Amino acid sequence: MANIVGVRFKDVGKIYYFDPDGKKLNKGDHVIVETGRGVECGEIAMANRDIPDSDINYPLKKLIRIATEADLKVVSENKEKEKRAFDICVRKIQAHNLKMKLVNVEYTFDNNKILFYFTADGRVDFRELVKDLAYIFRTRIELRQIGVRDEAKMLGGLGICGRPFCCNSFLGDFQPVSIKMAKEQGMSLNPVKISGTCGRLMCCLKYEQDAYSDLLKTTPKTGAIVNTPDGKGTVTDMNLIMGKLTVSLHKAPEAAAHIYNVSDVTVIKDSQIKVEKSEMEKLKKLEK
Repeated sequence: MANIVGVRFKDVGKIYYFDPDGKKLNKGDHVIVETGRGVECGEIAMANRDIPDSDINYPLKKLIRIATEADLKVVSENKEKEKRAFDICVRKIQAHNLKMKLVNVEYTFDNNKILFYFTADGRVDFRELVKDLAYIFRTRIELRQIGVRDEAKMLGGLGICGRPFCCNSFLGDFQPVSIKMAKEQGMSLNPVKISGTCGRLMCCLKYEQDAYSDLLKTTPKTGAIVNTPDGKGTVTDMNLIMGKLTVSLHKAPEAAAHIYNVSDVTVIKDSQIKVEKSEMEKLKKLEK
């Protein structure tokens, strides 16, 4: 077992483990640590706890110190510098006529590096831009191309549900989302209805999938042959959340379909939920 603390460097970012070096820390405390990109100021997202050695990628780096008022002032000053750097970089991008969109700028705590995050449709030759920025800021410059999901996470906004983006509110990491998930959850495979503001499949499809997977184990799928209190029939529609099935009875195929509770039917031959190849090709870009 090892005693660790979890440190987060962004409001809704990944949690990294550090050795507290004997210090007792509480959630919300600010600390100075050494990371792969330099010395950074982070916030304790996970107070001291013991976890198995197997859950740790050794060696753990130790905390340098608990952040002081002077350290927090540096963080505040860096935020102001980032705004200025953003404006300068935008002007330089326009001057070099580069097809890229600047999304965010970050100073490392020690000011040894400035990171510029951008999006672009393809590869961008930004060597001259880096030279200009290095000359202006007299420090190391890193330009990092990100995807549209990362852009949404950084900038935030409101989703089609009317709530703040999940990625910007509580999701620390992005998880793979597939068209099959949308199909299994009974959603229309209309890009407008299953994609988020970023243009990719909605993240909520992933963290709701476990509940739908459990329900699918006990719910006959569309196309299944079932026994109902009124005889055999074929499932034409299902409502997983309500536990309701719409069944067309074999003895009266032209009559209106009947609705039954899942518990009132027994499966004779179940079906499978499949995504047609044509649908997959059409919507494949939403998964990227």
